[in-house]
Amino acid sequence: MNKILKMEGFNFKRWKLILSWTAFSIALTVYYMTVEPTVGFWDTGEYILTSSKLEVGHPPGAPLFQMLGAFFSIFASEPTQIGLVLNMMSASASAFTILFMFWSIVLLLQKINSLNPESKIESQIGVLGAAFVGSLSFAFTDSFWFNAVETEVYAMATLIMATMFYLGLRWQNEMDLPRGNRWLVLISFVVGLSFGVHFMGLLTIPAIGLLYYFKNYKTISVKNFIIANLVVVAILLFVFKLLAPNILRYFSALEIFFVNSVGLPFNSGSVIALFLLVISIYSGLKFTKRKGFVNLNTALLCITFIVIGFTTWLMLPIRANANVPVNENNPSSARELLAYYNLEQYPKTHLFYGPQFTDQYAGLDEGQPFKDDKPKYEKDLKTGKYVVVNDYVNAIQNYNSDHGSVLPRMWSSEHAVNYMRYSGFLDFSIKSEYKMQNEFRTLVDEFRTSVLDGEVDYKGYHDFLRNYGRYLDIEKPSLLNNIYYLFDYQIGYMYWRYFMWNFSGRQDDIQGKKDLHGNWITGVNFVDSHLLGITQENLPSDVLNNKARNNYYLLPFLLGLIGILFVFNKDKKVFWTMLVFFLFTGIAIQVYTNVRPFEPRERDYSLVGSFYVFSLWIGIGVYAIYNWLNSYFNSKLIPACVSISCLVLVPGILFSQNWDDHDRSNRRTAHAMAVNYLESCDKNAIIFTIGDNDTFPLWYAQEIEGIRTDVRVVCTSLFNVDWYIDQMKRKAYDSDPIPSKLNHDKYKWGTRDYIIKEVVTQDTLDINQFIDFVTSDDKRTKYGHILRQQGYDTKGQRNQDLQANYAPTEHVRIPVNKELVLKNFIVPEKDADKIVDYIDIKIDNQAIYKNRLMMLDIIAENNWERPIYFSGGAFGNEDYIWMKDYLQLDGFAYKLVPIKTPRQENNPFDMGRIDSEKMYQLVKNWKWGNSGNRNIYHDVETRRNSITYRSHMARLIESLINEGELKKAEEIIDLAMEKMPIDIFGYYTFLEPFVGAYYEINAKEKGRDLYNKIILKYQENLNYFSQISDINQSIYIEEIYSDIERYKSLVDTLSFFEKEEIIKMEMEKFNGFLRLFTNENF
Repeated sequence: MNKILKMEGFNFKRWKLILSWTAFSIALTVYYMTVEPTVGFWDTGEYILTSSKLEVGHPPGAPLFQMLGAFFSIFASEPTQIGLVLNMMSASASAFTILFMFWSIVLLLQKINSLNPESKIESQIGVLGAAFVGSLSFAFTDSFWFNAVETEVYAMATLIMATMFYLGLRWQNEMDLPRGNRWLVLISFVVGLSFGVHFMGLLTIPAIGLLYYFKNYKTISVKNFIIANLVVVAILLFVFKLLAPNILRYFSALEIFFVNSVGLPFNSGSVIALFLLVISIYSGLKFTKRKGFVNLNTALLCITFIVIGFTTWLMLPIRANANVPVNENNPSSARELLAYYNLEQYPKTHLFYGPQFTDQYAGLDEGQPFKDDKPKYEKDLKTGKYVVVNDYVNAIQNYNSDHGSVLPRMWSSEHAVNYMRYSGFLDFSIKSEYKMQNEFRTLVDEFRTSVLDGEVDYKGYHDFLRNYGRYLDIEKPSLLNNIYYLFDYQIGYMYWRYFMWNFSGRQDDIQGKKDLHGNWITGVNFVDSHLLGITQENLPSDVLNNKARNNYYLLPFLLGLIGILFVFNKDKKVFWTMLVFFLFTGIAIQVYTNVRPFEPRERDYSLVGSFYVFSLWIGIGVYAIYNWLNSYFNSKLIPACVSISCLVLVPGILFSQNWDDHDRSNRRTAHAMAVNYLESCDKNAIIFTIGDNDTFPLWYAQEIEGIRTDVRVVCTSLFNVDWYIDQMKRKAYDSDPIPSKLNHDKYKWGTRDYIIKEVVTQDTLDINQFIDFVTSDDKRTKYGHILRQQGYDTKGQRNQDLQANYAPTEHVRIPVNKELVLKNFIVPEKDADKIVDYIDIKIDNQAIYKNRLMMLDIIAENNWERPIYFSGGAFGNEDYIWMKDYLQLDGFAYKLVPIKTPRQENNPFDMGRIDSEKMYQLVKNWKWGNSGNRNIYHDVETRRNSITYRSHMARLIESLINEGELKKAEEIIDLAMEKMPIDIFGYYTFLEPFVGAYYEINAKEKGRDLYNKIILKYQENLNYFSQISDINQSIYIEEIYSDIERYKSLVDTLSFFEKEEIIKMEMEKFNGFLRLFTNENF
């Protein structure tokens, strides 16, 4: 270092390039070493296949991301490498983010400290060291690293944010120079490109606008400061809410006009709209240039480049019209593309005024019970026009105005129970017209008494209000309740908690629900005990050994605070710019998305933009320390010593703590699960799946690796929309179309979304008669007809309700053709005598939704030709089309068979029969994806899936033991223990059958060993809970009671097989732990 300092003409630019690319290389190397080698859970499977094959994923789409993914796919040596290559695209994007971040920190510090090439060499080294520490700090933060090693849009979206901010800083430095606005034009182009990845990139716009404001307004007044902030927000809203959607509306309007009114062919209007748009832009640029309107010309040029960037969206209708296998929402026209952009399939959230969750109890609004939907256009190939297919007038139920409020934070009806944790039990009174009904008053009084006695929890309260809400006046949550929820949950829990995960420490990787999991910690026990409200001494091994338990001892957070204070004192303009950037990429996202309690998984990955800004402050904090020390000591070694010390204490500790829970190398569990599902199915099968994690990995396996493309995967959560049904009725690869007799008109948008169950007979209808009736257009099959027959006045009723079909019975019979069942190997010959003549189902729901109707249609038309399976991802009767008693567990999936196997009342989750011979072969051939490797980080989703594996294997083991196949049973037990080590996978309740099974096959030593390992976990938990305060014991009484019950159940299992003295000894041990909480013995 001394030699460097003595060098004449220290080349700052050269060292900036060397160190910035070094940071890039370090980040890329780390991500390469830890990247997932194939498909993962959640959306990664969908993104990999829609990118590689240029198909259409879920709204709002990511066409640029997909096109880049298709390019990256070229470099895969074989299909099995495509997942790795696409994951490396995220890794590369993340590494480039670090590169641009390094350069941004340099620019910020040069501005804050007015540095230039003539500045002291020590200051220049301090700047480079700060940029190196700050950029690598962000590289190794929890959420950013998580995004960097999987195929998701957030890594590339962060790159766009980092690029835009860097370009903004360059523009600020050069905007007064000739052609300085070229940076602004480039920024505009990147803004347009960001629409093709994720809208998150747009949140950089306010910060860039403030850079312009502070550069051009030397005198800052309260008035122009407020106006400037309003203007930059207005620009963001213009780009996001006006420019892009109105371009799509413009194309949509002209397309419909020229096709429907002028009579031109389909897509002619879109071509004309494009031509007119190009002419308008050209004319506008030419006119403003000729007239010398420089600012207007620049603004129009910026809009032009936004539009050019936005053209990546053309990929979506092009590929949708190609009828690709995955074509979500089918955005094949301008109108459909607009709906795709506006996320019209998702629930609408109201930011400033709208309904609260209590609306579900209130019934229809008296003034305006319904409102219009948007017209749904479809191409009518016969007439050559677009036609509206839905009855959109009064199609949507309006919310009850009595339950609308300002700032409706607690809005989701599905999360009412969790909202009540903030609103408390809602006050209610009996409506005046029901106050004289003594029986109902007694019911309400008894309920109130139960509430006061603590016998009713929030779920019970919710159920009561939902059942009797029409008789009650229910008080909605107050504005203060909503504000409290906003700050405590949406900002406090769903933002601040994630923020501190990244800069203070993380408790574990188990999703938090305001409980003992998923909290932020520091690593300092007495501090954490105060934060969590419970002691952190003598923690159970499961807590201490969780790989995601990361302790940073607040060091990144404190260094960032130093940076914030330094910027605030040095340059308040830069401080405010960065603060706005920080707020818009963090808290504003949570406020805008109006997050609910609790989401399906943790959502920290979407907030990385604000973590990026805080890491900028971390880098600046390094320079602040150097600057402070330099004022006291005159040593040329200070910048190097400070940089190296901070490098070790912040990026170093982040790297060392986060490595083990971000290392996904060699983890293939999602891929293995997908293969197991598909290989569980017989040839040419149909499998009904539920959601993301039992669908997207299967799509990946089929589309990318060509595994079992004969199996038709039908995602039932998508099976209620016409575009997806249409796709299922087309051949895909080796999979034949689904068997269905319903044509498009029978299930088109807005048609038969639900079938009302109006029981007029207890007769059992043949399934074909039933389908014909509920899909008939005869007026006698309509709900209005039956209402009039029953003497109801239908005046004022909605046309949609009157014209809806109804189900006249809840009893449906499915005939069984035994010859076809045997011929098509639905049931093997050995079980022929078990085949029933028919299957009778009882529809116990109040309505049959479109996806269930289509599933019944498949059953009717299939007539036992193709095997039908269910993934088992849900437990509702309707998920199995009310045939849970006619299932057979084959490997990972449940096969529909005409053999009745009633469920046991004491274990309703064990559905269907088992063909142990077939099941044994399937389980022996299961893929495991390195799940037994203790050196691999097995994420929470992998561990959760062990419940399914263990449950299925336990049922096979039970069958094998009953059939006397003891060696095979032991083989399967050993396989389960090998592939799912208990100290890694947890979920000890599901290990109890394996303990008993070991004893039943006379493998007592293995049984004792497994028993001892499990009870040790319970003992550790109970020891820990015994040392906490009485108040905390009352808070966590359910956890304590659960551990006691599970421990006792294991001892009971042991009592069937062990000697009396061992049983007595184990009972004494158990009673010793029980006495930690009570004086009683069992």
